[in-house]
Amino acid sequence: MRIGYARVSTADQTLALQQEALKGAGCERIFTDTASGSRTDRPGLEEALSFARSGDTLVIWRLDRLGRSLRHLLDLVAQLQDRGVGLLSLHESLDTTSPSGKLIFHVFAALAEFERDLIRERTAAGLQAARARGRHGGRPRVLTPQQLAMARRLHADKTTTVGEICRALGVSRATLYRYLADAE
Repeated sequence: MRIGYARVSTADQTLALQQEALKGAGCERIFTDTASGSRTDRPGLEEALSFARSGDTLVIWRLDRLGRSLRHLLDLVAQLQDRGVGLLSLHESLDTTSPSGKLIFHVFAALAEFERDLIRERTAAGLQAARARGRHGGRPRVLTPQQLAMARRLHADKTTTVGEICRALGVSRATLYRYLADAE
């Protein structure tokens, strides 16, 4: 029996393309997940793995839909092979039920991990270059340094209430207290 597994990373993405390809490949049952590939708790994958029996083939659209790290992919394929279950990746034309398919799987898995490492390095280099140019990620600051100095003076004065300070600056009490605590 051919068992399909499809995964998307976010709810904004759609499983339709993968599901159509899996149905076209003759999958009788398809399990799905909407979760990052790096997550270990993927109920759809766990259900697909427990459903598979000896002689079955787990069909996936691409290798990166099954797992993101080489170690994870190798562990899953070893687990499947121990149980007599094959793996078929449609995009890479990879079938681990044959010796040549096993070899190709290991090569593709290594290349996929290499590509992820390159992406991670480029992202880190881009963030470092942005920081060197004085750019910082994250949410913009609500209070300018001048507003914070004014808030500290008003707060120390004790004649102005916290509510009045918040209204004047257009921030909530929690924001004001957070800024005052960070400034100390």
